[in-house]
Amino acid sequence: MENAQLIGLSRQIALQRQMDVVANNLANINTTGFKAEQMLFEEYLMPVAGDRDFAWSDQQLSFTQDWGTLHDLSGGDIVPTGNPLDIALRGDGFLAVTTPAGERWTRAGALQLDAGGTLVTLDGHPVLAENGPLTFDPGENEIAIAADGTVSTAAGTKGRLRLVEFANPQELAREGSGLFSGGTPVAAAATTVSQGYVERSNVSGVREMTEMIRVTRSYESLASLLTRQDDMRRSAIQRLGDATA
Repeated sequence: MENAQLIGLSRQIALQRQMDVVANNLANINTTGFKAEQMLFEEYLMPVAGDRDFAWSDQQLSFTQDWGTLHDLSGGDIVPTGNPLDIALRGDGFLAVTTPAGERWTRAGALQLDAGGTLVTLDGHPVLAENGPLTFDPGENEIAIAADGTVSTAAGTKGRLRLVEFANPQELAREGSGLFSGGTPVAAAATTVSQGYVERSNVSGVREMTEMIRVTRSYESLASLLTRQDDMRRSAIQRLGDATA
C-alpha cells in the first residue's frame, strides 16, 4: 500500500508543477511576444525494490517524473498598433537586447525611446543593433524600420537591428519579462521585421483552461485514491490488532 501512495504522490507533485506552467501561460495571455510552455513527463522505473523476501520476483515500480518544459515557439497573431517604434518578427528569429546580466533574446517588439534617446524595450533594456544600442538625437524624426531590420531617420541610416536565430531553440532558458538566455545565436537568415505591428502571445485561452480543468480533476482523483488507501491501511491495522488481542 505504501508503494501505491508513493506512486500517487509522484503523480500529484508532477500535476502541481504542470498547474504552475498552465497558470503562468494564462497569466501571460496578453503579454506581447510571450511563448507558451508545456510540461514533459516520462516514466521512472525504480531500479531496485525495497524488499526481496517475496517468493516471486519483485515487480518494478513505475513513478511519474517531470523532467523539463517545452517551449511552444509557434507564432502569435500579428496586430497593427500604429506606433512606428513597434515591430513584429515574422520567422523564427529573436531580437537581441542587453541587460545587467548580459545579452538576452526576446520576441517582445513593443519598443520605446528612453530619456536619453536610446531604443529600449518596455522594461528599459536597450535593443541591440549590429554595432550596439541605437540612440537617436532629439531632432531626429521619421523613424523607419525596414523588413531586414535596417533603422533610418530623416538624417540617414542609424544601423541594423541584430536579429538572431537558433539551430535548437529548445536549448534556450526562459527568464522573466519575455526574455530568453543561453543557446548559440547565429545571424537570422529568414526573419523579417514588420514596423507598426506587434506579435501577441501564442497562448490559447480555451486550450489552457481545458488543460487546467483536466489537471485539477486528475489531482482530485488521485487525492481520493490516496484517501481510500489510507482507509484500507487503517482497516488492515485494526483487524490485525483485533486478531492478535
